[in-house]
Amino acid sequence: MNDAQTLYDFAPVLELMLLGAAIALGPLAWVTWRSRGAGQGRRLQALMVLTLFLTFDLVMFGAFTRLTDSGLGCPDWPGCYGSASPIGARADIQAAQQAMPTGPVTHGKAWVEMIHRYLASSVGVLIIAITVGVWRQRRLWQRAPGGAAAPLSPWWAGATLAWVCLQGAFGAWTVTMKLFPAIVTLHLIGGLVLLALLCVQAVRQAQTALGRPAVALPGALRWGVLLALVLVSVQVALGGWVSTNYAVLACTTFPDCNGSWWPVMDFAQGFQLWRPLGVLKDGSHIGFAALTAIHYVHRLFAYLVLAALLLLGWRLRQAAHRLPGGSAPPVAAQGRWLLGLALLQLLTGLSNVVLDWPLAAAVLHTGGAAAMVVVLTWALAGSRTAAVHQAARSAGAALTAAKAKA
Repeated sequence: MNDAQTLYDFAPVLELMLLGAAIALGPLAWVTWRSRGAGQGRRLQALMVLTLFLTFDLVMFGAFTRLTDSGLGCPDWPGCYGSASPIGARADIQAAQQAMPTGPVTHGKAWVEMIHRYLASSVGVLIIAITVGVWRQRRLWQRAPGGAAAPLSPWWAGATLAWVCLQGAFGAWTVTMKLFPAIVTLHLIGGLVLLALLCVQAVRQAQTALGRPAVALPGALRWGVLLALVLVSVQVALGGWVSTNYAVLACTTFPDCNGSWWPVMDFAQGFQLWRPLGVLKDGSHIGFAALTAIHYVHRLFAYLVLAALLLLGWRLRQAAHRLPGGSAPPVAAQGRWLLGLALLQLLTGLSNVVLDWPLAAAVLHTGGAAAMVVVLTWALAGSRTAAVHQAARSAGAALTAAKAKA
């Protein structure tokens, strides 16, 4: 690789923006066609759901990019050797391959990296469209007479747009800081936060545009959903740290680790967070005991998360039987999803260890974690604590009675 390669080359930025907009036109046209005849609120809700789905795909493709070592397939940002695609960078890629045949730059890896950037750009365009639509919906509601329910707060869309810009910055730093483990892990976490933000908007928009009421859950159960989301978030951070430090194969046996229930581990080295890949702050190489500590902490915490998810999934399914007809299906579905995803995470996690880290299992493991975040966010955003819900209904009934008397 050419060491003199400029890390930031904004020459192709306009072409990349236009390409992202062109890709986004497909989903926008599909939503417009499928929602023809529907109101603005329903079209906006459909766009939010589709953007959530495409962002989930982007997270999966980001995992594929990382796991195929394609993160440095183009060593500059936002283009590839100053071009908008690897086609224009053929000569530079060929020279980098000849200079370092086993290096990170190949034609295939360059395409994987750039496709990831194209998809990220298109998701950014869709989030801009959502932001414009939400603000327009709010203004129309403020001008319209009558007592229609307040639409989704536009600050959700604004926060999501700001967050996707931050994600773009982390994507750039991932390349320019040469896969710095803390940056790559934060980039993964940021992708899941983006999924959660989009999920909240899709659920809240459905509540107003489609007339779907919030589900009244017992307070303890709703707190359980929040706790599960916190546990999953910690586990995602630990899993990202395992992956970005290439510590998946530090333990190659299960349920023990390399024949020991408590192997030799170096937690101080393993969780030294701000350092380059494979190197400690003092310049020495990270030891195997440190990689073992990274792996084993993730595995031990997984037992707690798995138990919490299985219990929560069972409790949600039980609660669904006691809810009124309209509220039961989503809660039952959330319970089924959590039980299924917990099983998927167990199987893919085991596959990573005992089958020598197969690519399909590793990508599915990231996808399962992302899906858990979406389901738990859906359960939180689509519900209210039963006592609060009842109080709101009582207040609404009292207001109606007062108006009738007046």
